[in-house]
Amino acid sequence: MAYWLVKSEPFKYAWDELVADGRTEWDGVRNHQAALNLKAMRVGDRAFFYHSNKGKDIVGICEIVKEAYLDPTDPAGRFVMVDVVPVAPVPKPVTLKEIKATPALAEMALVRQSRLSVCPVKDEEWALICEMGEVAP
Repeated sequence: MAYWLVKSEPFKYAWDELVADGRTEWDGVRNHQAALNLKAMRVGDRAFFYHSNKGKDIVGICEIVKEAYLDPTDPAGRFVMVDVVPVAPVPKPVTLKEIKATPALAEMALVRQSRLSVCPVKDEEWALICEMGEVAP
């Protein structure tokens, strides 16, 4: 299993909406590196759900349930999307400020490539953020 982080502006699509919907297509990604990350996702992988712009915190965990396929919102037909379902909220949301203040997370893609909307998370980063967010193992 691989780990990821997906970003969404809460006024466009918030964690609570994913929970209410039960499943969604993660579409609209137009950055080539983020699209490569979508293509690398496999069914069963987990991702942190991060509220960008407002909040700037990890608020939930979702699971990839459908691997990359063409995104119909891309008229050029070059970009892909995946399907995700909610797994669990993060009991104590982990803020970007906390992440940046944690030396063990200094190399995290969220910190190094802050504008990337879909990024990988290393196993040790995942474990530490779960601990910080009081996520049950």
